[in-house]
Amino acid sequence: MVWWLFELINLRTSNWEYLGRERFAPLEFDLLATISFSTVIPAVFETAAVISTFARMDLFASGPRIPVRRAAFLFLLLTGLAMFSAMLIWPKNFFPFTWISLVLIFEPINYWTGRPFLLERLRTGDWRTVISLSLGALVCGFFWEMWNYYSFPKWIYHIPGLAFLRIFEMPLLGYAGYIPFGLELYALTNFALPASTPFGASGPR
Repeated sequence: MVWWLFELINLRTSNWEYLGRERFAPLEFDLLATISFSTVIPAVFETAAVISTFARMDLFASGPRIPVRRAAFLFLLLTGLAMFSAMLIWPKNFFPFTWISLVLIFEPINYWTGRPFLLERLRTGDWRTVISLSLGALVCGFFWEMWNYYSFPKWIYHIPGLAFLRIFEMPLLGYAGYIPFGLELYALTNFALPASTPFGASGPR
């Protein structure tokens, strides 16, 4: 269901559209789309969980520490809101903010409300959750694009300035959006369903 939020954002940015949508009644398409969208978060989180079990992930258990003070969360929130606003006002220039602004907005909210948040891990130098989520979303993104390429109905992209070196329908640089997308899903899930948060992150102490 979270993906519908990105569909709403796409009404403004128009970065993708669905070919073959006209073959379905509006309600039928929305129902089938909702069923498909409901697999996004489980797919990313399960893939990230598998990646987190790899032995090499322990290399990221003691990385650089991010000493975030309480005031920094206000800065993150204001930055996220500014990015989100810029994306809505000038979508052709700032559409990439779709994939980063939400995590900046919801991380502070999760912190202030006692929900799990990513920076709790980074403050201790543990980057495993961030890396696992980023790679999990990227792996899922690759397979989603591959399956979509040979499907119908299917989605296609309209990404200003990036429509080159396509791998399937997605331009090569567009895959970079999947990396923060995993973090956004984590932040949104922590906000909506904190009890179901993967990786057992904890809230502020």
